Amino acid sequence: MKEKDFLLAILITFIWGVNFSVIKLGLTSLDPFILSGMRFLLCSLPLIFFIKKPNVSMKYIITYGLLFGVGLWGIVSLGIYFGVSAGMASLILQFSAFFTVILAGLFLKEEIDILKKFAFAIAILGLTLIISVTDGSVTLIGLVLILVAALSLSFTNIIVKKAGTKNLFSFMVWASIFSPLPLFVLAFLTQGEIVFTSFFEHLDNTAIFSILFQVYPTTLFGYWVWNNLLHKYPVSSVAPISLLVPIFGLMGSYFIFHEQIGLIKILASFLIVSALVVNSFGEKIYLKLYGEK
Repeated sequence: MKEKDFLLAILITFIWGVNFSVIKLGLTSLDPFILSGMRFLLCSLPLIFFIKKPNVSMKYIITYGLLFGVGLWGIVSLGIYFGVSAGMASLILQFSAFFTVILAGLFLKEEIDILKKFAFAIAILGLTLIISVTDGSVTLIGLVLILVAALSLSFTNIIVKKAGTKNLFSFMVWASIFSPLPLFVLAFLTQGEIVFTSFFEHLDNTAIFSILFQVYPTTLFGYWVWNNLLHKYPVSSVAPISLLVPIFGLMGSYFIFHEQIGLIKILASFLIVSALVVNSFGEKIYLKLYGEK
């Protein structure tokens, strides 16, 4: 990978990691569903009027929009709102990698080998350590919500695989139009009409920054660059860099919110990142060391 592209990939993982703290900043002013709804409204408008619809079935576009916008980021925002720190949220969300393996086995009939099962066991140990954290950065309801979001992210990976589209930027823009309405409905059902009548009253500079950061650097620019890198280089060259996301997530939470990073969190992070390495590259490492599986 060229040095310029490598640095660009690191920049994207930095943006994605810090984004969890930016979401938390937005939640100081706005309802979590309103915050996510505005994000995806601006991800789609006005671009949808200028970008051609991807050549895939609408059922994939609609389902992706609902799962990515509502099931993933709407629930992540809600999980952070209910007490999970930005750093812990970025780490727990990595469980989507293991859920994706399970779903691929169920829906795509892909084999789940012993190394992937071993990786999942390591990750579960890391999750157990996270549950034991007592510094206030993890709550049970928040933890459950982030795991639900991780499961939603896993389903979006399956949808992209089934849809077979290569123009993921267009796919993202068109799918995003189906996210805001259900998010706004959820905001109304949980908080009432006050979330709309007081919207501009609470729309301060911090909220505006949070929304714009989530829309442009994180979603549109981030996914556009990342998918271009995936098309330009082998997946094995690009994918490992994404392991930096939870690291940057924890760093962002430490510097912005002064989150405590104790021994338990460091050990949990080590276990989960190690599990991701085994899950993604365990077979290649094994073959390189022993020559056969």
